[in-house]
Amino acid sequence: MSPGSSRNTLPGVLWCFARADSITPGPTNILVLSNSARYGFKAALPIIFGACASAALVVMLAGSGLGQALKAHPVIETSMLWVGTVWLSYLAWQIFRLPPDLIDPQSPSDSPQLGFWGAAGLQWINPKTWMMALAVVGVFSRNGAEKTLQVMHLSLVFFSVSLPCAGAWAVLGARSGRLLRSPAAQTYFNRGMSVLLLCAVWLPVTV
Repeated sequence: MSPGSSRNTLPGVLWCFARADSITPGPTNILVLSNSARYGFKAALPIIFGACASAALVVMLAGSGLGQALKAHPVIETSMLWVGTVWLSYLAWQIFRLPPDLIDPQSPSDSPQLGFWGAAGLQWINPKTWMMALAVVGVFSRNGAEKTLQVMHLSLVFFSVSLPCAGAWAVLGARSGRLLRSPAAQTYFNRGMSVLLLCAVWLPVTV
């Protein structure tokens, strides 16, 4: 393959990588699914926009030099990884403990929702987000005068791709919420979401 054809292929590979990373079950998508099932599709929109915008910002920071700084100081990178893992595990435990009456999508609830800023802040301690950002910057950007533009392009690609992917999880959650009419169904759903969240958090750490 010639260098020219390789450059032409790279954007397609980037979009495929972004779709694969954004649509797979990760902590953010599972939380979107869980919240939309409880509170409806509209309630998940702030979570989607907050998470996608923050993840795009993480990509920009990873390409602006922070990624190299983290690689140069593995203790900081490891600390961030474990802080995020512990916090997301705590969220999984909170989902597991929710009583059934707080998971009815048709009734108002006093339980706190994740929201825009909560979802945005979650990306900063989400191990999957940082692993994705460091990987995409390392593979799809090059050193030189054009690196800043390349990193901005990567950030915009992931933002535009992750929005519909997270939206698909919200639609799935809203539709599954119609099935949560009994306390038993709500409890099984709640515990299933907590187990999926734990798997999404711990598998990248242990594998």
